[in-house]
Amino acid sequence: MSTNATHTAAESHDAHVHVHRDDYGAKMGMWLFLFTELLLFGGLFILYMAYRVEYIQQFQIAAKELKVYMGGVNTIILLTSSLTMVLSIVALQRKNVQASIFWLVTTIVFALGFMVVKYFEWSDKFHHGIYPKGPGLMDKSQGEIIFFGLYYTMTGLHGLHVIIGVGLLTAMLIQIKRNKVRPDRFVPLENAGLYWHLVDLIWIFLFPLFYLLH
Repeated sequence: MSTNATHTAAESHDAHVHVHRDDYGAKMGMWLFLFTELLLFGGLFILYMAYRVEYIQQFQIAAKELKVYMGGVNTIILLTSSLTMVLSIVALQRKNVQASIFWLVTTIVFALGFMVVKYFEWSDKFHHGIYPKGPGLMDKSQGEIIFFGLYYTMTGLHGLHVIIGVGLLTAMLIQIKRNKVRPDRFVPLENAGLYWHLVDLIWIFLFPLFYLLH
């Protein structure tokens, strides 16, 4: 009996260690992934700055075509969504599953709200022919054309990350409801939160670079 109890305790300890290593590996994997994302956007930011130095006046003129209040609303939306994401993680860690679900759903709603605002913003530009190869854009100077090329590339890529984030957060919501992500196994939600914070961080740089360049 004593031997069996010892074996059981050892197996339980090994299982605990195994889970701990999985969590550590998952976190490391997410940080490495986020690093590659930073490299991607970092390269685009460097490209932006290089063209901005060359076409400073044209960039300023082009920036006036953007609606600052729309970018401001989206900034508030994403900053608030970062807070609700944190609240969801903390609630799950404190074993308040329902609160975690509520804040996670709220985060998803904010993300969708961001995309709705972006849709109306892009639609307005398309309506005036300001899009790649569009008649309203091709009549502008070379610097303005480059500005909007970077604008659509960088905000479009960011929007794609928002959509991916919505999918990831939705998957976490399903996993929580199925009890696969729970108070004693919250690392997947934590990793999803890290991804979402990166999405927010990138927008914090995009907003002033494009909307406040007057």
